[in-house]
Amino acid sequence: MPDAVDAVETPTPRRKPKPAKREINGRPLSPATLMMGHGFDPVLSEGSLKPPIFLTSTFAFESAAAGKRHFEGITGLREGGAEGLVYSRFNGPNQEILEDRLAVWDGAEDALTFSSGMTAICILMMAYASQNDVIVHSGPLYAASEGFVAKVLNRFGVSYVDFPAGATREELDAVLAKAKAQAAERGGKVAMIYLESPANPTNALVDVEAVQAARDAALPECPIAIDNTFLGPLWSRPLDHGADIVAYSLTKYVGGHSDLVAGSIAGAKKWIAPVRALRNTMGGIVDPNTAWMLLRSLETVELRMQRAGENAAKVCAFLRDHPKVEGLGYLGFISDARQQDIYDRHCLGAGSTFSVFIKGGEAECFRFLDNLTIAKLAVSLGGTETLASHPASMTHLSVPQARKDLLGITDNLVRISVGIEDAGDLIADFAQALDAV
Repeated sequence: MPDAVDAVETPTPRRKPKPAKREINGRPLSPATLMMGHGFDPVLSEGSLKPPIFLTSTFAFESAAAGKRHFEGITGLREGGAEGLVYSRFNGPNQEILEDRLAVWDGAEDALTFSSGMTAICILMMAYASQNDVIVHSGPLYAASEGFVAKVLNRFGVSYVDFPAGATREELDAVLAKAKAQAAERGGKVAMIYLESPANPTNALVDVEAVQAARDAALPECPIAIDNTFLGPLWSRPLDHGADIVAYSLTKYVGGHSDLVAGSIAGAKKWIAPVRALRNTMGGIVDPNTAWMLLRSLETVELRMQRAGENAAKVCAFLRDHPKVEGLGYLGFISDARQQDIYDRHCLGAGSTFSVFIKGGEAECFRFLDNLTIAKLAVSLGGTETLASHPASMTHLSVPQARKDLLGITDNLVRISVGIEDAGDLIADFAQALDAV
């Protein structure tokens, strides 16, 4: 068996990457440039310009002595640790190159990839939460994330305290005080502050800087994690604003072609190491083929996101003035002053996923959705194609009605993810679908 140590406590180390060239004559290279070669040495792969797909379950040692030396480093019998590839549940060339490049986008020290975004989130939470602990989280969250905290972790003695996405510093102080008291009463700790911003599906923003300030005052050792899937690596950099760990569904903008499922987290090594250890034990690492596809997608992620963002701005300008539209949850048209302030400090773009509120309710939304021709009725977002869905009856159907009401997930809300089609064609499609309402 490849497990020589308790991987819950001691992560299997990754190979030592070739020193990366990150600047030219003092000029820092942009992420878009680094996506073409960062973390890959063609010399190690027969001169291949692009990384091959490494379809192997295990890796051969050059000698028995080399194998012994490697495991002596892992177990701590020899100082200096170990490097190299051992077993594909732990790491592999495609995954390590991908993780190097993902870390570039967020300015992170380390990154990990997973078989899905929810695998990333679940293993992240399990790495930090123990029995009697409390997780503090913003609301709304993606329904599966909220359900994992409330229904699954709860079975193992982990409770939670939540707060609305737009909470002020004073409200955050009160929430953390409540969480500390709840943890103390149970004999545990506040394990994590988990955020989703923009929130799914309302696009409500969390003031990450205010969360950091409240955390630093009350719980300095507690990590702040954030799901940044809605804005992806181009339109927001949460680690720059106080988050410690950033999570993504790579299925969305990074993968961007609706043909794979994967997830990731990134942050400082001290925050990532416990998650790496648990991933090594549980599995859940992204497979080599999917990692290779993501490497390919990363080469065009900036271009695709830029085009989708430009399209969304044009589509929303049309929808905003349509007589059958009651309102928009689009970050380019924020009406709340506090939300606008958070946007100005935290966001680099409005993104391409938004909610549109159709006048009426479920019936009117269904007529709109059923009459779309270019946009597809499907869950997910961030692909090359435009997608539309009805959260209240689809992705958030299992959320209790009282909580949906509290979070603003109404029967007349349709979530739109704009793709990279021609903007004029999309506007024509939305116009004829609204005519049928």
